[in-house]
Amino acid sequence: MKRVRITMDPGDLPLPPIYERMTRGSDALAEVHIVNWNVSQPPTGFLLWFRGDYEAFEADLADDDAIEESALLPRTDEECYCFLSGEVGPASRALFENFTRGTLLTVPPVVCHDDGSSTFTLVGTEADIQAAIDGVPPGVDVTVERIGGERVTPDSAVGQLSARQREAVEAAIAVGYYAVPREGTVEDVAAELDCATATAAEHLRKAEATVFRALLA
Repeated sequence: MKRVRITMDPGDLPLPPIYERMTRGSDALAEVHIVNWNVSQPPTGFLLWFRGDYEAFEADLADDDAIEESALLPRTDEECYCFLSGEVGPASRALFENFTRGTLLTVPPVVCHDDGSSTFTLVGTEADIQAAIDGVPPGVDVTVERIGGERVTPDSAVGQLSARQREAVEAAIAVGYYAVPREGTVEDVAAELDCATATAAEHLRKAEATVFRALLA
């Protein structure tokens, strides 16, 4: 049995509308995890975990015609589970089925990042893992974050960041944003990333929140 942790980045490929809203298009949700799913036959069911202003996201669920049923199951004022079911396109179904071939199991949660990428752990035979990685659609980039290790979850706080969040933090360090006294600004970070100032600030805020929660958990 082999164990590998991978990040899958769809790049410029279109995402399912609800996934687009949960990741790239959501200011309300700070974290999104896919906890469990059932794609054996339509309609597809998902159990998600949200952290953030999930009540503000409820309207997005109602506006998506592909969702047949949804329910928020609050845990705290900032955390909830979300059940939803509905139709997914052939490409999305094929992607999920690709990672359930042969001996493969996906260890939940699937961590969804704000750039549309996702990180998760696979266990199974080496041949099945390689076949799944080779079987992703053209245009989807797969990065192997870790092979083996003592745990199936990230071994460090940094391992929980998306690629774009890591890039933002690295840029912030380079321009002196975290120096004492501070030498760089968010505008400097945005210039390094070639993005809007608000986007750079959002990447840093989410990265900082993820790292501090991991360190204090």
